[in-house]
Amino acid sequence: MRREKSAGAVVFNSRLNKYLLLHYPTGHWDFPKGHVEPRESEVKAAKREVFEETGLEIDILFGFREIIKYHFRERDVLVEKKVIYFVGITEQEDVKLSYEHDGYLWLDYEDALNKITYDNSKKVLMKAHLFLKNLGYSS
Repeated sequence: MRREKSAGAVVFNSRLNKYLLLHYPTGHWDFPKGHVEPRESEVKAAKREVFEETGLEIDILFGFREIIKYHFRERDVLVEKKVIYFVGITEQEDVKLSYEHDGYLWLDYEDALNKITYDNSKKVLMKAHLFLKNLGYSS
């Protein structure tokens, strides 16, 4: 089994009071994320991946770090994927999608929760929303 580590962010627009979801060509809606490079911190990887995939600069709100794990097959090899999510804040609205995605939406919490495809990502959003509410960001 091969192991991969990625980092990403639940991106929250503090002016819009909305969350960013990306549409992947495989058909699912999720958060921006990508591989952690050798000798790169998880936070730096998350910020880099968000920028590469969306063109957005984010500030990481420390105190939130959620890990999800799942398995998938790639060319008959079982891969164990570990993704570390942070909460990233931005006031930018204009998303510049990379080739890795074919759509995006800024959604309020309820709509984002309903749009996200995978249950483990829904749980990350629920925890991130509570975290933001506790900080006074989200209604």
